[in-house]
Amino acid sequence: MSTWSTHLHRASYVVKGEGRTVAKSSHIIRTEIMRKLTVLLCILTTLTFPSFATSSLINTKIKIQNKGRMAPQSSDASALRELKETIQKQKLEINKLKAALKDKSPETTSAAAAPSAHGHVPHDDVDPDIYLSTPFFKIALKRVGWLAVFLCSLSLTAVIMNGFEHTLSRQIELAYFVPLLAGHGGNTGGQTVGTVLSALSTGSVTSKDAFKIIKKEAMSGLMVGIILGAIVGPFAHYIGGISRHVSMVIFCTLPLLSTIAGTLASSIPFACNFVGLDPAIIAAPAMTTFVDVTGLLSYFLIANKVFKWYGLEL
Repeated sequence: MSTWSTHLHRASYVVKGEGRTVAKSSHIIRTEIMRKLTVLLCILTTLTFPSFATSSLINTKIKIQNKGRMAPQSSDASALRELKETIQKQKLEINKLKAALKDKSPETTSAAAAPSAHGHVPHDDVDPDIYLSTPFFKIALKRVGWLAVFLCSLSLTAVIMNGFEHTLSRQIELAYFVPLLAGHGGNTGGQTVGTVLSALSTGSVTSKDAFKIIKKEAMSGLMVGIILGAIVGPFAHYIGGISRHVSMVIFCTLPLLSTIAGTLASSIPFACNFVGLDPAIIAAPAMTTFVDVTGLLSYFLIANKVFKWYGLEL
């Protein structure tokens, strides 16, 4: 019985020593609570089922019986008393840890709601409670200004189309792929904007990672454009009946358009954070506007070059 008491004293000392230092994070505090609950469960099991005692205790009793010496009843009573005291101490330690966890929860919430100095998206911008309680007209008024700016910027596409009207009149097949290229640029940029905004909101990337992220997304867009260009170009010529030179224009435009979309879509959220604007409102429409204008301009410039390679006069 003395060996069992010694082990209990050591376990109680270790748990008590660890319980005095309140963990700095809620995860560590929860781990401590689970550990102490496990110790408490073991003690209760020992009290309820004495037959589950350790082998060392059983061997000690057998040796004592063989020698004809019975342990006094007072030692059993003292051991039970020590176990009860240990249980009470464990309960107190668990209550302290629970209280510390409750005290830490408001601090964690306030820290998450504070704007980050590294360019993270503020928590209030994505708080579902704030969004649900905001009236629709406030949301509309907050967005309409930037949408009007980008709508005016999209008028540049009409200027570009008018500038290359002679090219379109000579090669009407080029007009077939204007919606396709505009849609592809928006899709590619939309995927990139969503990825970057999500990474910024979770804090997995910061403004210091801007160059690395932009480079990665630009290379990813280039690879996507090459793969799709190698598929769409031959498909348009052999299946769709499009002329070879226009199919070549599509093949050459898709990699450049995807690269532009990936680069702009990954850089705009960082630029918005740098100047203190909300990327959730500005990034997506700004990306669409810039990609449409630059993609359409690149499309017609590449078409002029390719047509000259084929000896076609415009």
